[in-house]
Parts: sequence; structure tokens; C-alpha cells
Amino acid sequence: MTHFLANDQNPSGYKLEDVLAIIRADIVKRATKIVDDRRPEARQVMDNNIRILALLSEAITLAEESTRVLEKSFGPSVHGKPRIGKG
Repeated sequence: MTHFLANDQNPSGYKLEDVLAIIRADIVKRATKIVDDRRPEARQVMDNNIRILALLSEAITLAEESTRVLEKSFGPSVHGKPRIGKG
């Protein structure tokens, strides 16, 4: 069972793209706190954060695309019935 994502046992869970967007927003908030820190360690962390943000943005786009495919092909999700895969 997943902890965050919506599924049969957790219908009030989040869509994947929503979880990723929340994480992205948190990283942006944290990054603003070190943006002016010129130490090498802070620069490395900022560089890493920028790369992570780009990857998260790409992942969000992919997750949104999957949601569109599922909704177009199978309609909205119904509690207790997976749209694809095994139940």
C-alpha cells in the first residue's frame, strides 16, 4: 500500500503530480534561504537543487500526461476499481 498516492485503499490520497509539485515548492522555498550564500558547499547544494527542480518538473509533466491518458481512455477513477492493471 502506498502512503501518499491515491489508490483503492487510500482514495483520499494525492495524484503523483500533486506530490511532486508539493516537493518542488518545498525545495524552492529552501533554496531561497541559501541563494546568497557564496560558500562552495552552499553553491553545490544550490546547483543540486536546480538540477533536482528540473527533474521534478519533467516528472510532473510525465505524471500529468499519464493522468490525461488514463482519464481519456478509461474515464475518472472509481473507488475500488483500478483503471489499468490488477486490482
